Amino acid sequence: MKILIIGVNGFIGNALTEKILKNTNWEVYGMDLSDNRLEQSLKDSRFHFLEGDVAINKEWIEYHVKKCDVVLPLVAIATPISYVREPLRVFELDFEENLKIVRACVRYGKRVIFPSTSEVYGMCQDKEFSEDTSPLVYGPISMQRWIYACSKQLMDRVIWAYGVQKNLRFTLIRPFNWIGPKLDSLTTPKEGSSRVVTQFISNLVNGKPIQLVNGGHQKRAFTYLDDGIDCLMKIIKNENNVCDKQIFNIGNPHNECSVKELAKKLRDLYSKHPLKAQKKASPIQTVNEKSYYGQGYEDIAYRMPSIKKAKTLLGWTPKVDLDTSLQKTLDYFLKEFHSK
Repeated sequence: MKILIIGVNGFIGNALTEKILKNTNWEVYGMDLSDNRLEQSLKDSRFHFLEGDVAINKEWIEYHVKKCDVVLPLVAIATPISYVREPLRVFELDFEENLKIVRACVRYGKRVIFPSTSEVYGMCQDKEFSEDTSPLVYGPISMQRWIYACSKQLMDRVIWAYGVQKNLRFTLIRPFNWIGPKLDSLTTPKEGSSRVVTQFISNLVNGKPIQLVNGGHQKRAFTYLDDGIDCLMKIIKNENNVCDKQIFNIGNPHNECSVKELAKKLRDLYSKHPLKAQKKASPIQTVNEKSYYGQGYEDIAYRMPSIKKAKTLLGWTPKVDLDTSLQKTLDYFLKEFHSK
């Protein structure tokens, strides 16, 4: 099998590529702006990489869509501060550029696995979010943070429509707060521009206060990368075609905690770590969402996935608990920090 991964150097893309090359005989064709996370995969003859831009290298993408069996367009802007400050850039990349790839899949009859997001559920009031029945609830137009969720939801709907009208083979995946090695970078984060776990680790390493937006009462179900990739591998294999025209939540309901609890857990783990860079513990502070993100931000109280479908159709269950997930993530970043 030949797999095309656009955004192969990203958090999901690089980990998925390593897993494919290690556990299968498949070939991977990948493109991204850089290859700094692909050091292991670049050594493998079954990995074919192009340093390129999705908006520029259109002929290469079309050629490889035609050449490959399964296409994963993983290119997206997925940091909350960008939704508020650069909403048009978010829409142009997350929807417009990905739509071109999906249309190429339709044209050449290729299967596409598209990364939707847990954010599509928005402010849904269901206790746990079902892929097939939960409503997708967003705030006012002036709250620009919803442009990411809307872009992803619109892609979901367009892909679904192509499946109905043009018989596109597709699977939509909705990751719930995946964490692990190579999530963002500790060397470049600015407040709000990296995801919460990486931001907090960066603050701890640099001795800066950990800032909790609106007190950090928001709850999330954190999922360790290895668990998520295991599920994604089952979706790619697609035994008996059980994944065709399906949506899958990929998350760990047992790993729910508030952002405030997350900050305390990470600070405690960091204080005991042999590679900690600071002796003094970072203070935990509360900040207002508008001062942190800007006027167009609105928060989500909780995101709890139902994973009944993944259990039933794929036989998948997440295994890594929250404390282990955080420890493994912290270990990686501290080793990386001290190696530079």
